Amino acid sequence: MDIIHLLPDSVANQIAAGEVIQRPASCLKELVENSLDAGADDIQIIISDAGRTLIQVIDNGKGMSPTDARMAFERHATSKISNAADLFNLHTMGFRGEALASIAAVAQVEVLTRRQEDELGTLIEIAGSKVIRQEPAQTQIGTIFKVKNLFYNVPARRRFLKTNNTELRNLINEFYRIALVYPKVHFMFVNEDEILFDLPSGSLKQRIDNVFGKQQKHSLATQLVDIKTDTAIVNICGFIGTPESASKNAQQYFFVNGRFMKHPYFHKAVMTAYQGTLQNEHNPHYFIYFDVNPDAIDINIHPTKTEIKFADEQSIWQILLSTIRTSLGKFNLTPSLDFNREGEIEIHSINPQKDTIKVPTINLSDSYNPFDRQKYSQYKPVQGWEELYQTTQSNDAQVTQNIDKTEDFKIFEDTYDAFQIFQYKEKYICITLESGLLLLDQQRLHGAVLYYQYLKQLNDQKGVKQQVLFPEIIDLSEDDTQLLTSITDKLESVGFEITQIAKNSFSIDSVPALLSGQNAMKVVLEIIHTIKEQPINSDELYKRTIALGLAKESSIKYGKVLSEIEMRDLVKQWSNLSSKALAPDGKRIANLISDEYINKLFN
Repeated sequence: MDIIHLLPDSVANQIAAGEVIQRPASCLKELVENSLDAGADDIQIIISDAGRTLIQVIDNGKGMSPTDARMAFERHATSKISNAADLFNLHTMGFRGEALASIAAVAQVEVLTRRQEDELGTLIEIAGSKVIRQEPAQTQIGTIFKVKNLFYNVPARRRFLKTNNTELRNLINEFYRIALVYPKVHFMFVNEDEILFDLPSGSLKQRIDNVFGKQQKHSLATQLVDIKTDTAIVNICGFIGTPESASKNAQQYFFVNGRFMKHPYFHKAVMTAYQGTLQNEHNPHYFIYFDVNPDAIDINIHPTKTEIKFADEQSIWQILLSTIRTSLGKFNLTPSLDFNREGEIEIHSINPQKDTIKVPTINLSDSYNPFDRQKYSQYKPVQGWEELYQTTQSNDAQVTQNIDKTEDFKIFEDTYDAFQIFQYKEKYICITLESGLLLLDQQRLHGAVLYYQYLKQLNDQKGVKQQVLFPEIIDLSEDDTQLLTSITDKLESVGFEITQIAKNSFSIDSVPALLSGQNAMKVVLEIIHTIKEQPINSDELYKRTIALGLAKESSIKYGKVLSEIEMRDLVKQWSNLSSKALAPDGKRIANLISDEYINKLFN
């Protein structure tokens, strides 16, 4: 009996939809890109229930004929390419002919569209790939798309959507990526009858300030520096932020040929250009636009079209690095010294007035002999410094004690419910003991517990994995690809499932169960970064580095309110660790403030 058979179109469409429409933000992206390809310069977006119940896009584009409106929902039906060669000469946002078919497979869709030359427009209703009705209708020039009840017929996909706040953030982030490319297009974004964005047509710098200006203490536009270079390989333009405007949550965007892209390799070039000018953990703002020949890039490696390959990445990396450094130097964002003038140094800055610093005169004595103790006997070393150190050390010892050595710790083993426990400022767990007050850093404590759990899974190779509904894609440089390939087996032993989908691209399909809901891509990238920064020459060190990276990301964060049951359970797990005072990264977990010290405060 034959066992291979063709899937029904409805099932095949749902499978294909899973690649293209991963969440409401994916649907919004496809609809707005279609509006832009249709020549629209006024686009309205209306969202309800974070896109679950309604995503509506209204444009003033060229519209569609009745036949085109119907054909647009057929799989691989498109007006943008006609043969395989066109894939390497793309000038439109969409080209596969999959988006509308995928949306219609998992939602209820209503389309109203009319061309300028038509007196009447067309109304089409489709649900689950089935056409409900198509008829003439009165409507404006352009197209109105209504996508209702996304994933209504795929309840498993709908259940895996995040909270409304999370999905709305994804929608807004997708909106940013489009609005920043088309400053001449008027965009309006309405959520639950509230206008979140009303972006008028204007210059690129104005668009950036209109989008992000309210999020900054100062106008972002005043903190941006132009960059521009034209070469035979690539044209680069855009804006970078001054080092002073850098922050931990900087706005960072790459675009190529009007399309948003993710590119860790080019990001490294930007960070290299800023090296030495930024504070720790601060990142620069940048909005960088690449213009290359369409045949020099491949945007067809993933349905999301954000993972893009360049034919000559290394050369572009060097050009980008040089361009940013030139702009930083041109606008004197870092002090430069002029040694051409004898006897003085000039500090060049943005201020046109030059500050001149006189070089101090230094007189040297040829008769000075540092070994002549008799001559310089009046300079005697400070006496009694050891006592000062011992006093300070003694006072500190009265304040805090090493929890590994205190006898009070037996209370956790024998009388688990006997001690009083409470949370202080959503950061510390406080426990009252007979000899004082025990303070525990909740994030480090939980991280230490998770660290040893992950380490055990690595050694036993029995990690529990959780499959993700929407795989995350990581695009790496060549050396990072080699490194990740070398540790893939270890990552899999704790629950990761990582598939190589292209030469330097990987898909995270499953994550450790303890990491569920966290940023898996961030964990993997941090593990790669840590291994690159410090030489690791043993299997055990690899395991510890991986366990530590996983523990830091999945541990509870500061600001999280814990119930008494959660705190007691966490402390009980911590009490079973061999090392209790210090976290695996060497930072202190526990301190005991003695009764003696507390009493002295009131004497």
